[in-house]
Amino acid sequence: TGNVSIRGKILKGLVISTKMKRTVVVRRDYLHYIKKYRRFEKRHKNIHAHCSPCFGVKEGDIVTIGQCRPLAKTVKFNVVAHEAQRAKTGKKTFRMF
Repeated sequence: TGNVSIRGKILKGLVISTKMKRTVVVRRDYLHYIKKYRRFEKRHKNIHAHCSPCFGVKEGDIVTIGQCRPLAKTVKFNVVAHEAQRAKTGKKTFRMF
């Protein structure tokens, strides 16, 4: 993380893209309750996070990201920890942590 302080939210998610230089896209899946139908619907958010070169992050890995100051227009999180790849699953499969 360098000189950037981590404050605010600490989140976990699945890396779906590593195409940018030192930036990864993390997908977070969650359930949203619909009161009228008394059921849940699946939703997701993609979060851009800065990834230091010391982390060997690949697509499909699970990472922990921490909120920091804005580093770019869309990058407001930093990779704090990373777990190696488990089973190979598709990009859009619903996974909660």
